[in-house]
Amino acid sequence: MTQATSSPGFFPPFPEFAPYPSQDSDLLSQMGFLPGFKEILSVRQVHALEHATVWVLSELGTDSQGTSTESLGGMSTPEGFYLYGEVEESKLQQGAQIALSRLISGEWNLAVHPRCGTNLSVNLLLTGGLALGINSLLPKGPLEQLLGVATAATLANQIAPDLGLLAQQYVTTAVPFNLEIDEIIPAPATWGRPTHFVKVHWRG
Repeated sequence: MTQATSSPGFFPPFPEFAPYPSQDSDLLSQMGFLPGFKEILSVRQVHALEHATVWVLSELGTDSQGTSTESLGGMSTPEGFYLYGEVEESKLQQGAQIALSRLISGEWNLAVHPRCGTNLSVNLLLTGGLALGINSLLPKGPLEQLLGVATAATLANQIAPDLGLLAQQYVTTAVPFNLEIDEIIPAPATWGRPTHFVKVHWRG
């Protein structure tokens, strides 16, 4: 899940692991016997498309009524992604198609987003791990343990953003070489926010 913000500046730091068109098809042919494996590959590609669509809609700006797209958010599934917030269906269709084309053409930085839920998960895991490690080295008094937790949280907040982007790039997203967009489906409002579902299908 992500929310719109300023344009992306992150770029894959390991060119030797650059994505290629048949990467997930190759993985599926080798490991497709594993239950749910195709769904995992699909949701990673959808996740990238969700992020890229939010980026593109942010670049396109406001709709015809002047409503800002900066508060858009999304959530991915193997069949497509939900987009929460005010956006015209035609602009969403345009934005999703542009996002898919740009990702496939090599703008892989659009696949990651600094406000994705992956970043929060990395932060929480890092904070927990550091807290356990630091507190195991400190005296067991409440003041010392509290100091350990505070130190762990501070360190995690410093490190987590970059690790979160790396986790997105290499774990939770993949360039959607195998996806085609089918249609935009209006969905019930979520927490009072207009909702659309961008339905996709797997090809290849």
